[in-house]
Amino acid sequence: MLFNSLSFLLFFPIVTLLYWVSPHKWRNIILLVASYYFYMNWKPAYAILILLSTLTTWFCSIKIHDEPSHKKRWLVGCLVVNFSILFVFKYLNFFTESTFSLLNMLGARMYVPQFDILLPVGISFYTFQAVGYTIDVYRDTIDPERNIFTYALFVSFFPQLVAGPIERARNLLPQFKKEHVFKGDYVIDGIKLMVWGYFMKLCVADNVSSYVDAVYNNLPNHTGTSIWLATFFFTFQIFCDFGGYSLIAIGTARCLGFKLMQNFNHPYLSTSIRDFWHRWHISLSTWFGEYVYIPLGGSRCSETKHQRNLLLTMLISGVWHGANWTFICWGGLHGLLLCLNSMKNKIFHFRLNKFLIARLCSILLTFFVVMMCWVFFRSNTLGDAVMAFKKMFTDFGQLFNGEGKPALLLSFVLILLLMLKEVKDEFGFGRIRFMHSSNKLVSVVSTAGIIVLILLCGSFNGGQFIYFQF
Repeated sequence: MLFNSLSFLLFFPIVTLLYWVSPHKWRNIILLVASYYFYMNWKPAYAILILLSTLTTWFCSIKIHDEPSHKKRWLVGCLVVNFSILFVFKYLNFFTESTFSLLNMLGARMYVPQFDILLPVGISFYTFQAVGYTIDVYRDTIDPERNIFTYALFVSFFPQLVAGPIERARNLLPQFKKEHVFKGDYVIDGIKLMVWGYFMKLCVADNVSSYVDAVYNNLPNHTGTSIWLATFFFTFQIFCDFGGYSLIAIGTARCLGFKLMQNFNHPYLSTSIRDFWHRWHISLSTWFGEYVYIPLGGSRCSETKHQRNLLLTMLISGVWHGANWTFICWGGLHGLLLCLNSMKNKIFHFRLNKFLIARLCSILLTFFVVMMCWVFFRSNTLGDAVMAFKKMFTDFGQLFNGEGKPALLLSFVLILLLMLKEVKDEFGFGRIRFMHSSNKLVSVVSTAGIIVLILLCGSFNGGQFIYFQF
């Protein structure tokens, strides 16, 4: 069930109403049933995978706590089971293709088997959330949840089930045990977050997606000029698509009285690559920080090992994003950039960013570097990425107009509106907070204005969210 579908717009108010009018003891069951129904709208059989992940991590976590002498054995077993499921459904075809391609290069001609496996929506997200819980129990940072229904809801909570934020047990699990008292502010704040999330998705991401797809899916027939524009548009498409989803998820949960972690914090106003990863997909970057980067040694080691840890963490992040060499190159490139950023900070101890002009230059440079990295992320193959870069710097031909100049102009206007809000929120210009203003008239009028803008300029073609493929 997509957030931008009519079925969700019917499903969500019904669940919210049932939740608030029901006694406290029934609320978690209502949410659990609703969450499984929400997920089974894609492919009912794949709910078995969530159930399997839930049962294995729940059982192993209890064993880890109750049998400390064997806790490493239980942890390893749990990780093997869950990551094996993830490997089969997400990486098996990629692994076999890459292996047989290598053998062919070495002269061993072999048939490449293809497995007709549909990638379950959100499998990377709920697997990481469940595995993170198990590791936390292993580290004794949390106690295992004995109630299987409460834990099952933690893994499958529908607002953040298929694309995050990837929640930590220490934040979300206690909220399921708390008796929430209805407050109108919860619903109002949640709806405002959802409205802006829908603006990001329907007005910005979905409006520029047709141009991006037209160019990147047919690179040989487009000039470098068009590829530059498509890359610029994709930079905002992926932010607004995923950032919009996150806001809708956070707003949905807020209407039910829950508080999910922030997933984006004005990433295109970052002053360095390191700063970018503190602002972009925060729930995933902090997950990798807690469960990969720090266990590898983090920064508390020699400089050489520190650089290795950064590079390995980002390579794994690239693999997480998709079974394609383009994602691995994207992750590796960001890893190299983080290494360079770390080396720069070791050499230069002063900060120029405290000066406005220097900060502006840092923001623009970081934005440009991130945009260049997105070429790998969006390209269908490594060959396409190489072609895109080559054309961007050699073929300055006629610009592809796509659906026409008015459509391009509208896209730029919507992106400008988005960035004006981003800049205002980041730097705190002015006292008026528009949708979140303490002045109710300003709040209502501005929220209504965004809704009207969505109805006038939004694309309602039912396009899926990009991160559903991960």
